[in-house]
Amino acid sequence: MADLQLTDDVPPEAADGVWLACIECGETFAPFEEVRYTCDDCDGLLEVRYGDLPTFEDFEGEGSGVWRYHAALPFDVGVTLPEGDTPLHEVPRIEEAAGVDSLRVKHEGMNPTGSFKDRGMTVGVRVAQEVGVDRLACASTGNTSAALAAYGARGDMETLVLLPAGKVAAGKIAQAALHKARILEVDGNFDQCLDIVQDLAARGEAYLLNSLNPFRLEGQKTIGLEIMEEHYADYGEYPDRIVLPVGNAGNTAALYKCFRELVKSGAITEDQVPKLTGAQAEGAAPMVEAIHEGLDETNRWESVETRATAIRIGNPVNAPKALPGIRETGGTAVAVSDEEITEAQRELAGEGVGVEPASAASVAGLHKLREEGEIEADESVVCLTTGHLLKDPDAAAEAGNDPEPVANSTEAVLEHIGAESSSTVRRGASKVLTSPLALVAGGLGVAYLYRKLRSKE
Repeated sequence: MADLQLTDDVPPEAADGVWLACIECGETFAPFEEVRYTCDDCDGLLEVRYGDLPTFEDFEGEGSGVWRYHAALPFDVGVTLPEGDTPLHEVPRIEEAAGVDSLRVKHEGMNPTGSFKDRGMTVGVRVAQEVGVDRLACASTGNTSAALAAYGARGDMETLVLLPAGKVAAGKIAQAALHKARILEVDGNFDQCLDIVQDLAARGEAYLLNSLNPFRLEGQKTIGLEIMEEHYADYGEYPDRIVLPVGNAGNTAALYKCFRELVKSGAITEDQVPKLTGAQAEGAAPMVEAIHEGLDETNRWESVETRATAIRIGNPVNAPKALPGIRETGGTAVAVSDEEITEAQRELAGEGVGVEPASAASVAGLHKLREEGEIEADESVVCLTTGHLLKDPDAAAEAGNDPEPVANSTEAVLEHIGAESSSTVRRGASKVLTSPLALVAGGLGVAYLYRKLRSKE
């Protein structure tokens, strides 16, 4: 099992109080002298460590977004668009349906490229500049490629992305293409793409920016810092539980690191750490299998399938960090069906929160765990949604209402919608149309349209 204990001892390899530590054998390394993703001695996962850990007081007066938390990061600022500062939505109808004390939705789809991956890339691409590489690469189910392409473009660096052919939503491919990444569609699944990218990185052909890269997770841990600060501001307490979708388990690992650092710094106590609860699709659930069967590591699922493309992953590379995170915080993991995911996606949309299918796994997982009695009625819960609705427009269209054809007249529309004469509606409309403000706005609108039409002539 991984040793994730934080230490007060700063090794001689540290640079400005920052170093890399192997979570398996404990070996330490300088952070930026060489490109390194895993331990030289045992090939274990690495974690970024700090000699001085901040408390919430250190973030006061530091603005907003990821770099508000620079005291908890390797640099004062990264390659930024900017990112972070995403909303913590109230969703009263879902809260009532779930039957919990409070429910908020942390919508990471509101980042610049529409997913949480931007938080990791602002740090990761900055590290790439620090170590002097000129080509970035990732394997992706879509969101990583879009984020890497955008941040690579911002940093003026070549970007290479490997995608499983026919398995990535069109919206995500379009993003990566527009940001001028080279897109290679591999005849295989995501895990096989990652194998190739790791081999390219090992040969020195590219700088790997999947979540195997420990610096990626540093940016992602700011999700936890934002949740804790805002939840405390709104309720005077921290959430009891965070439910999140799990693919490569990077967010689970990052949140657990965030909470370990907060405990170590004295910002929170151990009993204030939220329970980390992972949700996976039934067709791609190696983390759930490991949790339920008490395994020390995940088994690689060679065949995975789910409409939630962002979490269609059978070999989560961050499992050695994430499994202890779920267990040590008293959390659990749950598998949900594609039908449950779609229903949760519709439910979120009904609250005005538009997410891609994988994001909705967290809300689907909340409902399932409430039904099973795993989550109690008196809990305060935050569900993490990781990607925007428009990341997968085909899935959105399939889950939403079908267009209804209607003849070209007002009467036909009224007949189709079954509208009956309503004096209340008519009076309201009449007041709007005859109010001075409405007349001015209407006149400006007509004038604008007239100018647009004349300009086309």
